[in-house]
This record gives sequence, structure tokens and C-alpha cells, in this order.
Amino acid sequence: MSKKKARILIVDDDRDVLSTANLVLKQHFSEVITLEKPEEIPKFVKEGNIDIVLLDMNFSPGITTGWEGIHWLKTIRELDPNIHVLMNTAYGDIKIAVRAMKHGAIDFIVKPWSREQLKASIKTTLDLKRAKEKVVRLQEEKKVLSKDLEKGYTDFVANSRAMKPILKTIEKVAPTDAIVLILGENGTGKELAAREIHRKSNRKDAPFVKVDLGAFAESLFESELFGHMKGAFTDARESRPGRFEIASGGTLFLDEIGNLNIGMQAKLLTVLQNKVVTRLGSNTQTPVDVRIVCATNKSIVRMVEEGVFRQDLQYRINTVEITLPPLRERTEDIPLLAFHYLDEFKGKYGKPGLRIGEEALDQLTTYPWPGNIRELQHSVERAVIMCEQEILLPEDFLLHNKNQEINVNFGSGKIDDMEKAAIAKALNKGYKNMDKVADEVGLSRSTLYRKMLKYGL
Repeated sequence: MSKKKARILIVDDDRDVLSTANLVLKQHFSEVITLEKPEEIPKFVKEGNIDIVLLDMNFSPGITTGWEGIHWLKTIRELDPNIHVLMNTAYGDIKIAVRAMKHGAIDFIVKPWSREQLKASIKTTLDLKRAKEKVVRLQEEKKVLSKDLEKGYTDFVANSRAMKPILKTIEKVAPTDAIVLILGENGTGKELAAREIHRKSNRKDAPFVKVDLGAFAESLFESELFGHMKGAFTDARESRPGRFEIASGGTLFLDEIGNLNIGMQAKLLTVLQNKVVTRLGSNTQTPVDVRIVCATNKSIVRMVEEGVFRQDLQYRINTVEITLPPLRERTEDIPLLAFHYLDEFKGKYGKPGLRIGEEALDQLTTYPWPGNIRELQHSVERAVIMCEQEILLPEDFLLHNKNQEINVNFGSGKIDDMEKAAIAKALNKGYKNMDKVADEVGLSRSTLYRKMLKYGL
């Protein structure tokens, strides 16, 4: 049986306790040190590499207050705060042992303990320490990578092999005014890539304007993109510029371009070719100077073959094409992304000491992430909100059920009612962007639209 590499210090004035603990632990851990006199603790701690101290609560004859143990606990914590201290206490001292945890003890074990209890307690404490160490290492790696990427990838977190060619393409295309088409599944970071292109461009000090082409009706298309004059239609109480004018000098990001119908495509193509817009209700053409970046999760080539996307518009928007891989194909980036969002949300929700445990990090890395980066972001945010301890555990992310078939004891009609109610509730919140509605109910936007049609919402 292989032993776990660990240096464990046991401090107790009872020789029988020391002998038994040493006999049990040396079978499972690489080094076990026993001390009868707590005064020798600083010497061994200063030597370094102590992982765990199993510390008695009382040492002087007749003293049962437990304050001696707390004194030496504080000493250990001052000398090396990374050492995990496990208090060894009699049953009557449990209250003082709990108090010791407030001073930095990890846990306590009650005497008389069995050999299995002792082994299990030490193993659990060691696993916790290793998990903390791994998180610290990964955070330091993230800092180094962030410094390497700070010129362009502070928010666009990527360092995996699969993303290297994409990063190079962005570096090359960003300084130009070439139109870029970004492809990829929902949640793969298409908007982040578009923003990164803008940040690296000569237009970086001008506006970056996003237009979700799937979020507004055909009747609003021209008004939203090209603007309108006062009185151009019933609700046009004042003149307004469209997104092309607002973005002039900067970058216009046309998201979900695959959702445009043929009529809208023709109007968009005309503006891209002529670089002028005409507001609704006006005959005046306004020149616009915008850099166009488009994105979609659909296959434009297939849509052209099916006759639902104009080939001339396809040629116009894909001067440079970038396809973002799903998160399951860039697993090396998962820890970086997880820590990136952890830093964001622990600040937002006032939990500065929060860490991701080793088991949780392993689960995040192996989970297939069907919702890609967006799903990871929401999972980390939820975990930060709901977590009641200092370390995020696997169960905080609720990923274990996401790949399993849902098993319920009521009929599909009941499920439909619940789903309809959830969608209706989200819609009634008045979100201006359907992406927010889709995120709240856990559906892609295209699925949300199908469900709305199904339920008559």
C-alpha cells in the first residue's frame, strides 16, 4: 500500500496517545513526528513542510480549560498559516474546541477515537489542504497568464491549444477594416471575440455597438439599424439615429445575423455596399464609417444552399471567418475561465475569501458544458451566491444532474404547465433583450421562441 506524502506532527502529553497515533498514521503517511512538549512546536514548524498538526487541548496537570491548546494553535498559525491544525479533545472540551476553530483550527477529533476515525480525520484534513494548495497554484498560473495576455486578453480568456490559431487570426485582422464573420455554438464567446477585435483595432477609442438581429421584429429593423425621423411612424415622437450612425467611427457587431429574413438581408447588403444610411421618414443619405463584425451559430453555407440566405451577402460579410470551438474542445481554458468568473462574482457578492476546491475544479474540467462559456459563467455565479463555506464544492455547481435524464413522477402535461409558467414569469419581468429571458429559463433563444409559439406566449 502506497503512503500519502505528508508531514504530520502530533502533540500530546499522553504517551499512549502518541504511540497509538504514530502506529496508525505511519502506515498511511510518509512522515509522522510525535511531541510530548508543546514548547518544541516552533522548532519543527520553522523547519518547514509540516502539513498537519494534531494538537491536544491541555498539557499541564489539572488544567482542563483548553486555553493551552488555543495558545499553541495561535502560535502555529502565526508561524505558518498554511499548516492545518486538527484539535485533539476530550468529550467535555467540545465547546472550547469549537472556539478553537474560530481561531483557525480546521476541525477537531474527540477522544477516545478509533483508529479508523483518526485515519479518516487526518486524510480529510490533508485532502482539504492539498485542494487549497492546488487552487493557489492555479490562481498564480492565472496571474502569470493574465500578465502575458494583458495586452489583449483580459476579458477574452484563452490560452488553450485550440484557441492559439484564433488568437493569431484576431491579431492579424484587428488592425484592418475587414469584415469578420464569427461562427460557433451558443455561448462560445462570439461577442467577446468581437470585442477583442475592436479592442485591438485602430477604432478602439470609438464606440463598440452590439445589435442583436434576432431580438426585434421585422417592422423595427430599419428604425433600429438606420434610425428614423419624428413622425415617421405612430410611436416616432422624436428623431433618433440608428445603430449604424451611433457606431460610426467604431465597430458595429451584428449578432445572430443568420436570423435575418431575405428582405432584411437585402436592406443590410445595400448599406454595407454603399456605406450610407437613410433614416425612415427622410430622403437624406447619411454616410457611415463602421467596421462590421458579424456572428451566428448557424451554418451560412447551408443556409445559402437552402435559399434562405443571400449568397452576395455571404460574400460581403465573411472576408475573414473565425470559428470558435466549443468549451469541451478547449478544456485547458476551463480553470482559467472558472477563476476569471470567480474573481468577478466573489467581488460582486462580497465573498472575497471564496476558493474553488480540488474536487470541484476536477468536475468543472471534465464536465462537457453543452452551454459552453455562458453555462460555466452562470454555474460559477450561482455557486458563489449559494455557497455558505469558504471553499466551493462539487455540489455547489449542481452539474451532476445536467447530463442525466430527468426522471419525474408526473405526466408531460404537468411539465408543459410548469415550463409555460416559468417562461411567462420571465417574459413578464420586462427584459428588453430576449437573451436574458432565455438565460433565466435555461434555454437557447431559438428553443425559447419555439416554446413561446407552442404555448401561445
